Amino acid sequence: MKTDEYKKIINFAISNEIEAYEFYKGVSDKVKDAGLKKIFAELADEEAKHRKFLEGLASGKTKIYFDESKDYKVSQTIEKPRLSLSMKPADAIALAVKEEEEAMDMYTEIAGCSTDAEQKKMFQSLATMERGHKVKLEETFTNMAFPEAW
Repeated sequence: MKTDEYKKIINFAISNEIEAYEFYKGVSDKVKDAGLKKIFAELADEEAKHRKFLEGLASGKTKIYFDESKDYKVSQTIEKPRLSLSMKPADAIALAVKEEEEAMDMYTEIAGCSTDAEQKKMFQSLATMERGHKVKLEETFTNMAFPEAW
């Protein structure tokens, strides 16, 4: 893969992380519930870390290595709730799960369309990163939405 193509992919991913950060930060700033405010502030912080990681990739200071996360597909059993200032914490996590799932699916689809092996690997790695975020949020959602499972 050419350096220009690599940088375009990374810059595309950085743009997605910025968009996710702004979304989560905006929700955190607007909701009144302290628990939701904290959840969305933490999600915004995570997206800022992802951006920093990707910027490290773009500069060549960071290498990309992700373990394949087990996808339990919890997200397939939940609807994407509408964003509201009065949403419940479990709904807020469900919304975040669906956002991460959409990012994962997008990178997976792009990887599937790529004919360049290195480019395909890069998008697969980005999809794996998003899957890891989704799995972490799914665990939080399951613990919040179904405390009786404990």
